[in-house]
Amino acid sequence: MSDNNKNPEEKENSLHDSIPVTGMYKDWFLDYASYVILERAVPAIEDGLKPVQRRILHAMKEMDDGRFNKVANIIGQSMQYHPHGDASIGDAIVNLGQKDLLIETQGNWGDIRTGDGAAAARYIEARLSKFALEVVFNPQTTEWQLSYDGRKREPVTLPVKFPLLLAQGVEGIAVGLSTKILPHNFIELIEGSIRVLNGEKTNILPDFPTGGLADFSEYNEGLRGGRIKVRARIEEEDNKTLLIKDIPFGTTTNSLIESIIKANDKGKIKIKKVVDNTAKDVEILIQLAPGQSPDMTIDALYAFTDCEVSISPNACVIIEEKPIFLTVNEILEYNTKQTKKLLKSELEIRKGELMEKLLFSSLEKIFIENRIYRDIEECETWEAVIQTIDKGLDPFKPEFYRDITTEDIVRLTEIKIKRISKFDAFKADELMRKLQEELKEVNYNLKHLTEYAIKYYENLLNKYGKGRERKTEIRTFDTIEATVVAANNAKLYVNRADGFVGYGLKKDEFICDCSDLDDIIVIRKDGKCVVTKIQEKGFVGKDIIHVAVFRKGDERMVYNLIYLDGGSGKAMVKRFQVLAVTRDREYDLTKGTKGSKILYLTANPNGEAEIITVYLTQGAKARIKVFDFEFSTIEIKGRSAGGNILTKYPVRKIQLKMEGVSTLGGLDIYYDNSIGRLNTDQRGRKIGNFLGEDRIIVFYKNGDYELTTFELTNRYESNSVVLIEKFDTQKVYSIIYYDGVSKNHFVKRFLIETTTLNKKFNVVSDHKQSQLLIVSSDKQPQVKVLLAKGKEQEEVEYDLDMLIDVKGWKAIGNKLSSHKVLEIKLLDSISQKEGGEENSSEGNEEDIEIGSTVEFKIKKDDEEEQLGLF
Repeated sequence: MSDNNKNPEEKENSLHDSIPVTGMYKDWFLDYASYVILERAVPAIEDGLKPVQRRILHAMKEMDDGRFNKVANIIGQSMQYHPHGDASIGDAIVNLGQKDLLIETQGNWGDIRTGDGAAAARYIEARLSKFALEVVFNPQTTEWQLSYDGRKREPVTLPVKFPLLLAQGVEGIAVGLSTKILPHNFIELIEGSIRVLNGEKTNILPDFPTGGLADFSEYNEGLRGGRIKVRARIEEEDNKTLLIKDIPFGTTTNSLIESIIKANDKGKIKIKKVVDNTAKDVEILIQLAPGQSPDMTIDALYAFTDCEVSISPNACVIIEEKPIFLTVNEILEYNTKQTKKLLKSELEIRKGELMEKLLFSSLEKIFIENRIYRDIEECETWEAVIQTIDKGLDPFKPEFYRDITTEDIVRLTEIKIKRISKFDAFKADELMRKLQEELKEVNYNLKHLTEYAIKYYENLLNKYGKGRERKTEIRTFDTIEATVVAANNAKLYVNRADGFVGYGLKKDEFICDCSDLDDIIVIRKDGKCVVTKIQEKGFVGKDIIHVAVFRKGDERMVYNLIYLDGGSGKAMVKRFQVLAVTRDREYDLTKGTKGSKILYLTANPNGEAEIITVYLTQGAKARIKVFDFEFSTIEIKGRSAGGNILTKYPVRKIQLKMEGVSTLGGLDIYYDNSIGRLNTDQRGRKIGNFLGEDRIIVFYKNGDYELTTFELTNRYESNSVVLIEKFDTQKVYSIIYYDGVSKNHFVKRFLIETTTLNKKFNVVSDHKQSQLLIVSSDKQPQVKVLLAKGKEQEEVEYDLDMLIDVKGWKAIGNKLSSHKVLEIKLLDSISQKEGGEENSSEGNEEDIEIGSTVEFKIKKDDEEEQLGLF
């Protein structure tokens, strides 16, 4: 009936029955939000699974017969429990299969590294892994509920005896809530669970299937607000080629290459070509443009491409149907305690089963050996049979752990005559003895539950830990300044008279190459200084006398300035630095008085102090009208300093008489082994004080050495560096190395004869197992060697300078000993004992102190051969 046909009373009643839209929205929205959080997006802490994943695993368990099943069939089976479309179930199965833990796969399941998708569900197959069958399922300890349509029974949560949530990781977006728990290492999780059981604290860190490098210093235990930096593993194949071996988690080779091409198109990096050679292993080859530094390009790749990504974790789980935020260590502790509880339940269930088996075995033996079955031959009713057997068991009832029930007696009546006739008392006693031994073991495990849980985890580690070692290397990253590593993709021009600067003034004066990220510093004749962002064309004021790219915090750049003070008429001189400024703000380099102007200015990138000749005007009253001045006689101060009086007489002109030398001295360079970078911030070990032409020498474990500059952008593989120090052409280097060809240790001493920069030269034999063990540049290096002489061991000390003469760096050297070398220690040199400078190395300086002992092994075929210690 339409509203027009309703009488007034009916209309009034319908108005009373209506619900306000605001109330409907509030209730329905909360219901929807709760449903999405609990049933779609956020995993339960008990098993670490979302409902769709749990239903898939339950369906696969029902189908399990040890053989592979078509994924299309698994999807159909799962739809009996999951009230959504097949597409979402199929995606969830593929996601589980790619994690390579619970599901064994067959067919094309895609590749998380390349982003390739899986084949259609009808073409791929899956089955539960042995690990899943052992760890995830147990119907006896599972809590069950009806499926959505009431036809089937499904688990509320699966009784997982392992921190599955942390092992697989999870990501989900709900209404007003999200979760992101990163995957962790299988072995480290088990070791962490054992530490929890021992009452120790844990600190687990993510491990990504794509490998790479990661900085977890801001991980914050996986809570909201934390952050992880993940980098691709980039290696320098040669001076013109870079290789990407691992990619950051969450990226693919395709997306990574696209980001590299995009950065190249924008001019942030300069490369010739990118080739994707990924097959079994990731390999992306990057060919550099001519003249590009590999180290600078690696930094630029991290700064401008997906070679470095930032991941923000947000650990949120469902506990008692509520979303709760926990740290990953708290989740691990919860899962470990849950595993212990489940193990206890399984033991108690097994104890009950064993006691029941013992009870019935005893009843059966009594029933047969005492011939109680013959007493029932004359019974005419079923009740009489039960009563007769019960009466025959009366003398033995005190020995049983519980009362004998009618069900027990019924089971005795079901024993077949054949079994009674062939009953073997000895076998029955042997069976009960085994049951009692197992029961004793179960009781022991219940009393020592923690010990039992630890053994359970150790068994998992032994069975399934092989091949699951950490893939992501834990590192501490340095901060990369984008403006420092950006490729020069623009040219800086200036129109001094009109006051314009920029990269679009191509008809005006060229200054230098630059990047579109750079700031530029401008100094005008009126004594004003301004730092501004480079642009296509920008006005900075007329009469420009200096313009250059500005490097914030550059303490080596010193400006030498002479200006006329408009207030007093005196010529003032000063040396100053411009370290930090506010962009687009004008600063006075003079006293700021009207009529002040700059007479002379030089910018000196290494603090040089020149000598100038000052000419006074002919009308000046000074006796000496021409004189020299050395800038090195005055101190370096801030930009706002007024300066010293050069002369109170008018100046006609100023000329450069002699180029200056640096007054700042050398630059103290430090090496931070944790990140493999040089710095001037006193982080790590001091390498030395460097001037312009000084060089650094680096020795690597594979026997290579190279000479480099002391540029702070240089990169060194810290895990491979044996020695890094300031290079001295007069130093003799003594090394001990293991020869992979002859399986012997050799010693040699040599001078560095090469001068080529950034080119590696090998000083050991060309064999993959050859390894550089000890390097020393001491004049009198000493080592202690432990030798195996038959069944005896003997320690011998060698002075390497007495053991062998100085030869060429290509020489093989002399055999260290005819006996097997068990251990080598580099001793404190004579110069060190007398308080001299350290210049020897056994491995990485921060990790291994001189005189320490570190065992090393090299794997040959299927066995490990112990080579020595360094």
